[in-house]
Amino acid sequence: MITRRSLGALAAGAALSPLAAAANVQAIPPRPDGGRRRRTQDADVVMPQPGRRAWAAQVPQIRYGILGGENEADRLGRFEPYRALIERIFEVPTRLFPASDYAGVMQALGARQLEIAGMGPAAYAGAWMDTNGGIEPLTITQQGDGTIAYVAVMVVRRDSGIESFEQMRGRSLAWADPNSASGYLIPRFQMRRAGIGVEPGQFFGRTGFGGGHEQAVVAVLQRQYDAAITWASGIGDVNQGYSRGNLRSMVDKGMLNMADLRIIWTSDPIMNGPMAVRTDLPEAFRRDFQMFQLSLAKTYPDIARQIARGDTLGAVEGFHQDYELFVEMRREEAAARRRRS
Repeated sequence: MITRRSLGALAAGAALSPLAAAANVQAIPPRPDGGRRRRTQDADVVMPQPGRRAWAAQVPQIRYGILGGENEADRLGRFEPYRALIERIFEVPTRLFPASDYAGVMQALGARQLEIAGMGPAAYAGAWMDTNGGIEPLTITQQGDGTIAYVAVMVVRRDSGIESFEQMRGRSLAWADPNSASGYLIPRFQMRRAGIGVEPGQFFGRTGFGGGHEQAVVAVLQRQYDAAITWASGIGDVNQGYSRGNLRSMVDKGMLNMADLRIIWTSDPIMNGPMAVRTDLPEAFRRDFQMFQLSLAKTYPDIARQIARGDTLGAVEGFHQDYELFVEMRREEAAARRRRS
């Protein structure tokens, strides 16, 4: 699990240069009670049989929230086979709700306008705080190498002349989204721990929000910012945008040639975000959907890869304790905003 020690590595200076891919390898932690987590590879994890459940009387439709960061048409295209499969298995109308940003999904969960959403760790922490614990993790995506982590990366144009993090002093930086762990919360946390001022005019000359991960990288390509923060698996071929993440997705869609970018900073590993569900929904619904998600990659690997945006072995059980550090970091970020105002 991501720890204070790993996040504090930047303070020792080691993480100011890109981490080796091996740094992204982490063991799957045990359950909070010390037991082994269920995972896709377990023999007893199987796709639920099609059929209408008793809980359908309380959940007449399943509304699934998709975080922002990618254009809406591409998100709907990637998730449509997934939506259709949910509807076929549970025989309940299922709708997709692609929000324009992370806050849209967080607010919709709080307003009970969604049942389930795939979330980043910071967005989950924020929604959990906003709902007073009204959501819980069901599963966590497992990458193709078996880890349940990813990394934040800072990218610049290769022709910019910027070759190191230190050369970003006085330059402009695009964060991805204020509710993104990799695109905002974690980089700011690590940089502050290293004594680097993250507010405009401190270390960076100018900072702003790109409007999502994809949009932030486009802003760099279009020379609107010198650098952007986005997310990647941190494993695989960097020339293809790694095995999974925003860079790989942009490469696969023909939006990006990695030869045009240079990665100048990589974070410590970040726990993958959860599939989160409202806790006021029937327990049987939550357990059925958890099994559906755990078995997805085993039964429908192409659909699982589409929604994971790259290689995946499937998923493991998720628990709120996995994200307590992100709740703490959000509280720290809120306190810093109050001090600034």
